[in-house]
Amino acid sequence: MAKRQLNRRQTWRIQKIQDERSARAAKREARAVEELEGGDLGPEQTGLVIAHFGVTVEVESDEGVRHRCHLRANLPALVTGDRVVWRAGNQDNGVIVAQLPRTSELCRPNNHGQLKPVAANVEQILIVIAPEPHAHANLIDRYLVAAEHAGIKPLLLLNKVDLLNDENSPRLHSMLDTYRGLGYQVLEVSAHHGDAMEQLYAALDGHISVFVGQSGVGKSSLVNTLLPGEDTRVGDLSQATGKGTHTTTTARLFHFPSGGDLIDSPGIREFALSHIDRHAVEDGFVEFRDLLGRCRFRDCKHEQEPGCALLKALEDGTVSPLRINSYRHILASLPEKEY
Repeated sequence: MAKRQLNRRQTWRIQKIQDERSARAAKREARAVEELEGGDLGPEQTGLVIAHFGVTVEVESDEGVRHRCHLRANLPALVTGDRVVWRAGNQDNGVIVAQLPRTSELCRPNNHGQLKPVAANVEQILIVIAPEPHAHANLIDRYLVAAEHAGIKPLLLLNKVDLLNDENSPRLHSMLDTYRGLGYQVLEVSAHHGDAMEQLYAALDGHISVFVGQSGVGKSSLVNTLLPGEDTRVGDLSQATGKGTHTTTTARLFHFPSGGDLIDSPGIREFALSHIDRHAVEDGFVEFRDLLGRCRFRDCKHEQEPGCALLKALEDGTVSPLRINSYRHILASLPEKEY
């Protein structure tokens, strides 16, 4: 059934109601902060944001104790993974007084096209794919471009290897061989059967990582296997669409006993790149970097121009047709002003 389109007045009314609710929530939080700061607050100390719940965040102290903290009104938006300065109040409450500088941030546009951080201080992005739902190189390349643009190390993770068969295995392994040839690390595991999970533990150890990928590829199952005892819901594939159902509602940071951290983020079916321009997309394809600037024409679009270095590399076999197709598909999806 097609979704019913809202007219302008209905859209305005919904937005007005949401704004009013947000304003009331902000007033409640302001009163809560005033009450806390009116009492005896502890000394300033550093902490780690491990979850975000609307107008409050869960902060873990350096001693490993968790506190529900309010935010001062002048603070920027915080996300899971942020390092902060906070002061303890009564019981398990506290107040965030400052945000420490981020070493990296993973961002994506929201429904209004505004760029929004979803995780901070991430060191490694694990791009999860599976035989089901169908893995597309274009979506993988979008994640890779985003990771390269953010300066975060990407790792490709094929989950559900127990579902490989004579029909899907040749295509998947041929695609993954392309990425191996570009220097990207590729792991093949099964969360349910435990195949090669030791290699995944080793890759996660000592890093702050985040899983991204289509819904239904098994991100929550991986978390449950890697962190037994944690309550992470698992969704099945939709029988109607063949796509995954979203299960995680907020980004949360988990600790591994051996060292590293994992930020489990909400499922993302399509990672938009509307905040990245053409040059950033080109730079996100690592095999293009030595070729850019060598075309005959300075404004070469790499489509059919004579003397194009990318087209010559494609003809020579040093650039994969799979990657060229992804590159063109991504460029076509950018706003015209960025193209």
